[in-house]
Amino acid sequence: MEKGNGMGARDRVIVRTSVIGILVNVLLAVFKAIVGFLASSIAVVLDAVNNLSDALSSVITIIGARIATKKPDKKHPLGHGRVEYFSAALISLIVLYAGLTSLIESIKKIVNPETPDYSPWSLVIISVAVVAKLILGTFVKKIGDAVRSDALTASGKDAFFDALISAATLAAAIIYLTAHVSLEAWLGALISIVIIKSGIDMLRETISKIIGERADPGLTLMIKRTVCNEIPEVQGVYDLFLHDYGPEKKLASCHVEVADTMRADEIDAMTRRIQELVYSKHHVIMEAVGIYSYNTSGDFAETVRDEIMNMVSEESYVLQMHGFYLDKEEKKMNFDIIVDFAAPDRKKVYENIQKRVKEKYPDYQINITQDLDISD
Repeated sequence: MEKGNGMGARDRVIVRTSVIGILVNVLLAVFKAIVGFLASSIAVVLDAVNNLSDALSSVITIIGARIATKKPDKKHPLGHGRVEYFSAALISLIVLYAGLTSLIESIKKIVNPETPDYSPWSLVIISVAVVAKLILGTFVKKIGDAVRSDALTASGKDAFFDALISAATLAAAIIYLTAHVSLEAWLGALISIVIIKSGIDMLRETISKIIGERADPGLTLMIKRTVCNEIPEVQGVYDLFLHDYGPEKKLASCHVEVADTMRADEIDAMTRRIQELVYSKHHVIMEAVGIYSYNTSGDFAETVRDEIMNMVSEESYVLQMHGFYLDKEEKKMNFDIIVDFAAPDRKKVYENIQKRVKEKYPDYQINITQDLDISD
């Protein structure tokens, strides 16, 4: 199940798409440079240089993809997949910088307005840039979404925002040439604010993934359903942890509830089947499977469990109770509860349950584990 042993199909798609982005930006830069020299326009030449800097996001994506495919080593035993998230963060910063720069320039033009001079060459260049960047941005973002590459998606958005700025300039030129009203600075400021917000949102999303987000509820529910439906010994799946080590490397652990009559060899065989099943169906490495046993003899344990379940359900902010087991001979009972993060005092909820159960069963040793609300 080990990954990171060279570039796979997904990584080749990322690199190939990024190379296309670089080529488009270089061709745009060459086109603008030639036109700029022919028209003796330093502004157009500088815009050509700007296109070369736009290729930087594609270069960052390629570097990130290459590093992410490095083999695991002693220092990074789970691979380097998270590097892709840092690549996306860097591109988000580029988008944010572009938005801030554009806003500053727009404000300068608002404060010190200038009479615009839209030459035929400049309008041609702007039109070509809008079309090229729209096509590039749409293409790169579509591929990024398909292969779940945050860096590629961010690079596509970067190209799209460049097209948006150029489109605003073109719209301002048309308005000026037809109505003799200069709106370029105001349109530029408005578009810049949109880009800044998008850059902040992109950065926030990427940082959130680096910190560690709540697992995708769709994926966790599918894993639990798979294990419950296809492993007959399992009566319930709980405490499903998902650890994200990159877009294509997720590790997980969980507890499953099984009969207290199962032997160690049966449990061992069952956990191996669970690991193989989850990996084959969901491409998630189930690194550990813990066991909760449920009572199979007598009705007393079932009665006690139902009473405690009712007691727990009366407490506000309790999302779930699971893992109940009663040892009548040793006078012990164990169960876990999940308290909502929204509870004003999660510890108090736990203590209330502990107190009520102890009052109901004073002869028993009560062991309650407060689990975290980590997955749906």
